[in-house]
Amino acid sequence: MVDKPTSGSLFGIPYNFEQPSLKRMLSTYWQPGEGMLVEKPFGVGYTLNLASWRSWVVLAVAGALWWQQNQSAGEAEFDDEADEDPVEVVVED
Repeated sequence: MVDKPTSGSLFGIPYNFEQPSLKRMLSTYWQPGEGMLVEKPFGVGYTLNLASWRSWVVLAVAGALWWQQNQSAGEAEFDDEADEDPVEVVVED
């Protein structure tokens, strides 16, 4: 029986299904000489390189957008209570 490869690349997208160790996890997420995206230590695709300042900008923007969405969702709950008045609909034939 032929063993299937546990890591490699398919259509240019990397994959790795080997059992991840703590050392490999830490070395994957912190690579000072690499770019913003690095191969995931487990799974398919890429992840952020936390040694790159660009990754921290992306995380800050994502966090700010998430916070803003949660704030506007809380305000929308209060607006819905004010819209409970009956509405008159006029239909002309």
